[in-house]
This record gives sequence, C-alpha cells and structure tokens, in this order.
Amino acid sequence: MALALAPLAGRVVGIDRDPDLIDEARRRAGAAGLLNVQFVVGDADALTDFVHPDDGVEIQPDLVVAHLFVSDPLVRTAAKSLDPGGALAFVGFHVDQWKETGRRSRFAYDEDGARRLLTESGFLVEHLEVERSVQQFRSVEEALAAAIGLEERWRADGRWFRYIRFLEEGGRTLTQSHLVVKARRAALA
Repeated sequence: MALALAPLAGRVVGIDRDPDLIDEARRRAGAAGLLNVQFVVGDADALTDFVHPDDGVEIQPDLVVAHLFVSDPLVRTAAKSLDPGGALAFVGFHVDQWKETGRRSRFAYDEDGARRLLTESGFLVEHLEVERSVQQFRSVEEALAAAIGLEERWRADGRWFRYIRFLEEGGRTLTQSHLVVKARRAALA
C-alpha cells in the first residue's frame, strides 16, 4: 500500500509487525527509486500516535491508510494523530469474511459497528460499503482446493475443522467480504 501511495504523496510511512515484509518493502521502494517512503517495524495496534519524528521535526499525517487490518485502537490512534479534515481510509474484514468457518475474525466489523467506532472516535463517515464475493463450488474437492492456501492458518485457529464440517453438511461456498471505508476527522467543537 505504501509503495502505491508514494508517487501521490509527499511522504509515506509504512508500518508492519513482520520484519521480512518491511525488508521486502524497502527493497521494492529502492528498486522503484522511491525516496519519500520510510518503513517501520512495529505493531500499528500498539502505537500511541502516527506522528513520526523526521530529523527532529514531527510530521503530521494528512491521511492514515490501513489494509486488511482495522481495530478499535488503530482507529482511535488515527483520530489522535490526524488534524481536523485529515482522512482515514481502510479496507478491513467484514463479519461475513469466511463465514463458512463459523468463526469471526477479531478484526472484523459489520457496517453498524464500523460506523459507531468511527463516529465515537471523532470521524465523519464519507464512504462505507461492503465488497463481497461468494465462490460457489460443485464439489467438496473444489471447495478444498480453493481453501488450500488457508489450511495451515485455519488449522491453527480451529477454522479448518469447522469448514470441513460445513462442507460435509452440504455447504459449497467460500465468502470473501470486506468493508471499504473513508472517513474524515471532524472539526473540533
């Protein structure tokens, strides 16, 4: 996301907990000649603000973007870090994401929950929609093949067995569902 935004922005800071992903992003930025991008290994959920020092000068963000990770702390930190008029944009998991597994992601929101969190955090919602894609399968084998890349992670958190049960009971779908949101920091009263 940071690499895509860099040509359009004065400065971009990319944050991820995975040092390997940060190293890869740095390599890609270098190969693309992007000089306005900085990458930080960190947990965006644990940061107290998104204002990063640069040679002793704090940079005030105009935009906070999150991709496939949204949480209450992230939204509240964005609210603290953005001046009025600053924007928060994200694509996050909707509660229907992989609903066939019977287990909701702890980072998933429904429309009302997302709108409530944003409003309580001082944002005005400008855009909120759900993008949903439901794959239909003719057989258990097709359904398993579509989820094979998820098997290890789903086995670790118990979803795999729930998905297998869903298939055994005649289910033949796999849902991907995301919230796409843009909100602006409200003016201070």
